[in-house]
Amino acid sequence: MSESSRVVSVEVQGLRFPIRSALDEDYIAELATYVDDKMRAASDASPSGDVVKIAVVAALNIADEYFRARDGDDRAVASAEARADAIESMIDSMIAALRTEAPPLR
Repeated sequence: MSESSRVVSVEVQGLRFPIRSALDEDYIAELATYVDDKMRAASDASPSGDVVKIAVVAALNIADEYFRARDGDDRAVASAEARADAIESMIDSMIAALRTEAPPLR
């Protein structure tokens, strides 16, 4: 772990997740809010209750936004890539936490 890396606690879908990152704490909170909004929208569109499926649909929607930005303004691409990397890391952390803290979903 680098010296500037720390653990920031965020909430997504009513669950708290510890996120280890060197990113600014406010930025991490903004990312978590963005992911939470995307997951809520995915949940509204497909209310199966399966958190992993909802996370995948949210990730696909975020990837779509990223791809659209990538094909547009080059300045937006660099920002979107950084944001996508940070969101990917958060989703990986959330899925790992769900696997260790929650019973298996059916």
